[in-house]
Amino acid sequence: MRLLKLLLGLLLLPACGALTMTAWRLALHVSFAPNAMNSSALWAFVGGYALWLAVFAFLPKPIRTYVLGHELTHAIWALMMGARVSGLKVKKAGGQVRTSKTNWFIALAPYFFPFYAMLFMIAFFLAYAIWNLAAYLWVLFFLVGLGWSFHITFTLMMLLTVKQPDVQSQGVVFSAVIIYGMNLLIMALAIAALSRAVTFGMLARSLGGDLGAAYGWTLDKLVALWQDAAAFVRHRQQH
Repeated sequence: MRLLKLLLGLLLLPACGALTMTAWRLALHVSFAPNAMNSSALWAFVGGYALWLAVFAFLPKPIRTYVLGHELTHAIWALMMGARVSGLKVKKAGGQVRTSKTNWFIALAPYFFPFYAMLFMIAFFLAYAIWNLAAYLWVLFFLVGLGWSFHITFTLMMLLTVKQPDVQSQGVVFSAVIIYGMNLLIMALAIAALSRAVTFGMLARSLGGDLGAAYGWTLDKLVALWQDAAAFVRHRQQH
């Protein structure tokens, strides 16, 4: 199983390249859309993202808040996969939640699912369904920026400084590819959901084209490498 996941991780590398191109293109499309620089939503997102970066850099880090979100993400994805959940524990030194089954979705979800950003979105849209909050959409974008920045900074810190059992259990290469790719995919889906400048159809077309380009380029390079290797072997055999 470890070998299979290693091979799958390598097979998904071009998809990560495609997701990178798609997410970058969509982000540029939003940033340079007409009147983007005058958009309160864009500046609110940037402000929330930058505020958390400053908090993370200069103030004590809320480790328990991160651990709570981490373990709740395990629990939520386990419930979505039909597992039973119990024994939630949250401490500054780490947390724990017991699930009746596990898979790579459940194990790696906290590293690609921005729990607090999604929580802010759900809470805001529930409130939006009750009250007229059209004038306060900038608050949503501020909170999403704050939550996403929280997710990215803590995820990087934990992956780079602490040996993560979740990652080790799935294999480092496979985990790295899944975490990177799923973060980009969720970011692209969020852009399509929240932005008027990007639609899900635009996302699908862009990603489809980038996937074709990425795997086509990879196949071309592999064929060229195979031909060069075969030519080298023939040359050695002749001499």
